[in-house]
Amino acid sequence: MLKKNIIIFYISFVTFFLDRFSKYYILKIFNSESIDSFAVTSFLNFSLIFNKGIAFGLFSFNEQIYYNIISLIIILITLIVLILAFKSKGVEKISFSLIFGGSLGNIFDRLYYSSVIDFIDLHINNFHWFIFNFADIFISLGVIILIILEIFKKKK
Repeated sequence: MLKKNIIIFYISFVTFFLDRFSKYYILKIFNSESIDSFAVTSFLNFSLIFNKGIAFGLFSFNEQIYYNIISLIIILITLIVLILAFKSKGVEKISFSLIFGGSLGNIFDRLYYSSVIDFIDLHINNFHWFIFNFADIFISLGVIILIILEIFKKKK
């Protein structure tokens, strides 16, 4: 059983580690430079924000009770994702592991910083996408893979 599911722990750990490392590094840069944003390329900025909402800053509340309820719901959903990872096989298992690892990264932030550290700011001229982090990338990638798998299952 453990050998069959070791990939879940490996992928989740690597995902969590990459997310934590990137946030640690970004915090170190922003704390030492006393800036709130800098351009990396013509379409990418690093802009530090502390997000109290869920995905891409949605449902941000000022009251702590709502933040705690949202955090509890996210933790419960993350546990469900872990159960789904254990019950799945192949690429589906990898997808759930990516989602789980990314979610752990954001949960860590919620518990340690009382908000999620976001810093990747993609833009074209003055049109900016929501600011996000590596955990969000892994979660989104896992969900996209699951959607693609589901589309191809339906065609068969």
